[in-house]
Amino acid sequence: MDKIFINGLELFAYHGVNPEEKTDGQMFVLDITCYLPLVRPCATDCVDDTVSYAKILKTARRAFLAEKYDLLERAADAVIQAIFADFQPVTQVTLLLKKPQAPIRADFNWVGVELTRTRNDYEGSVSD
Repeated sequence: MDKIFINGLELFAYHGVNPEEKTDGQMFVLDITCYLPLVRPCATDCVDDTVSYAKILKTARRAFLAEKYDLLERAADAVIQAIFADFQPVTQVTLLLKKPQAPIRADFNWVGVELTRTRNDYEGSVSD
């Protein structure tokens, strides 16, 4: 399947289980892969025949910043659901959500979660 990538989207948000994460916030990094057929835009060279990565980015930002989630899992899922709701051609999304400044006493580059969902995983809960 063809893919559109957005890697390294940095967003400042207020997700986490600790009270200071909800008040002080921190930077998060999103890597998003959207699976969809790209045969038509390859033939037509027309932006109207594809899903704009700029629009995917805008949707991801809106969904990620809409609420303060305790869990990275929930924040990532909210972004995936918004992408499916906004872009009918997308059949699968993989989202790697990184939290480089997690309040953990250890040396690490980042902690995170990676979710892979198909449109069918949300039967009845996402607009088709």
